[in-house]
Amino acid sequence: MTDPATPIAYGALTKGTAMLTKTGRQFGTVEHVLQIPEEDLFDGIVTSTEQGLRFVDRDQVETITTAYVRCTITDEQAAALPVPDGAPVYTVDALQDTGTSLHDRLGRMFRRPRWTREE
Repeated sequence: MTDPATPIAYGALTKGTAMLTKTGRQFGTVEHVLQIPEEDLFDGIVTSTEQGLRFVDRDQVETITTAYVRCTITDEQAAALPVPDGAPVYTVDALQDTGTSLHDRLGRMFRRPRWTREE
């Protein structure tokens, strides 16, 4: 049986791609790729899991494809991945203030972003 997923470079990896252990069990999805742009180096992947955001080091990544990222870690190691350190990551909800209330209309009028810190 051949694998329908096409190998890709880390720069083409998209948010939401499945993260798999070496046994093939999904433990999370790609949140974002960490890189050192000055040196064009892949540093690792921040993944969204049931326990929150976790960090997968580049040495733990075996294969990156269009459908999944296969890691060299076991199921037990996936459950014990560290929380990413460094500068905090903030996101904004593009669908905020989509209702018809005065609060939502004023939010659209003044283009009020509500940045939230990801933990």
